[in-house]
Amino acid sequence: MKLPSRRSPYLVIAGALSILLGLTVAWSQTARTVKIVVPYPAGGTADILARILGEQISRTEGVTLLTENRPGASAVIGTEAVSRAAPDGSTLLITSTAFLIAPHLRKLNYDPLTSFEPICQLVSTPIIVVVNSESPYRTFADWLNAARAKPGSLTLASIPAGLSRIAFEMLKRAANVDIAFVPYPGDAPAVNALLGGHVTAVFLPYSGVAAQLKAGQLRALASASRTRSESLPSVPTVAESGFKGYEADNWNGLFAPAKTPNETVSELAGWFAAAMQIPEVKAKLVAQSLYPAWMCGADFAALLSKQYNEFGGVIREANIKAD
Repeated sequence: MKLPSRRSPYLVIAGALSILLGLTVAWSQTARTVKIVVPYPAGGTADILARILGEQISRTEGVTLLTENRPGASAVIGTEAVSRAAPDGSTLLITSTAFLIAPHLRKLNYDPLTSFEPICQLVSTPIIVVVNSESPYRTFADWLNAARAKPGSLTLASIPAGLSRIAFEMLKRAANVDIAFVPYPGDAPAVNALLGGHVTAVFLPYSGVAAQLKAGQLRALASASRTRSESLPSVPTVAESGFKGYEADNWNGLFAPAKTPNETVSELAGWFAAAMQIPEVKAKLVAQSLYPAWMCGADFAALLSKQYNEFGGVIREANIKAD
C-alpha cells in the first residue's frame, strides 16, 4: 500500500486511517499484547514517543502496548532482538535515524533494509546549526562566508558518529567550506563548549538546544529539515538557503520483523495513525520537540533505502568511525 508522503502529515494520517479502518480485523482479536522495543534508555525521545502512543493505543484499541527499553551497543542489542522476533505483530521496534547509520560503522547480524518490515515514519526532530548569542554571525550566510574567508578557522561541535556529524559532513560538501569538526560525547557537553566560547557553532537536534535558545543564550542559523520547524518558523532551512535537496531530519519510525503479514502491518499502521490524529497526543509530542511526520508503505521504504546509501557514502568519504 502506498500512501502519499509530501502533503500535510495530518491529511496523510486521515487518508491512511480511512483506508485502514476498512480492513478486516482478525489479527488483533488474538494478539492482545504488543511489545514495543526501544533500543535506547528510558527518557529519550524514542522512549517518550513509544509511551505516549502506546498509552493512547492501549486505551482506544482494546489491546495492551508495553514499552521495553533494551539499550546497549549503540542501539544494536534491542534492534537485533526485534529482527529475531516472531513475525506475528507482537514485537515491534521504535527507533531513530541511527538505525541506518550503525551498519556502516560496525558488523551487525541484521540488515536494516531486509531484516525488518517498515511500518511508518512517525515523527521527526530538526537538527539545527546554532551559534552563541554573542557571536558576530547573525545569519547562516554570515557564518558560511566567514568560513570561506578563513578556511579551517571556524569550529563546529557535535557527537562524533551520529546523524549530526553526517549532516555536518553533508553540509561541508554541499557548501564547499572548510570548518573544523570538534567531537563531544553528547549534546550537553557540546552546548557547554559553545556557551563557553570554545567552539563557534554546534549542529544538534532542537531538543538539545531548545532551553538555551528560549533563554536567549544561543542563536539558530539554519535547520537541516526539509521544511521549517514549527518551533523555529523564522529560521530558514539549509535547502532554502541555497542548497537545494539538502535534508537531514532525525526521524523516529516503527518497524516489525521481516515477513510480518501485510494485513498485520496495515492494522498496526492504522492504530498509530488514529492515535496521532488526536489533538492531545499531538500536543504531548510537540511539547517534546517531536513533530508528526507520517509516512508509510513504499514511500517510507524508499526513504530508508535512499538515506542508507547516502549516509554510507558520507561515512566512507569522511572516514567516520564508531564512537
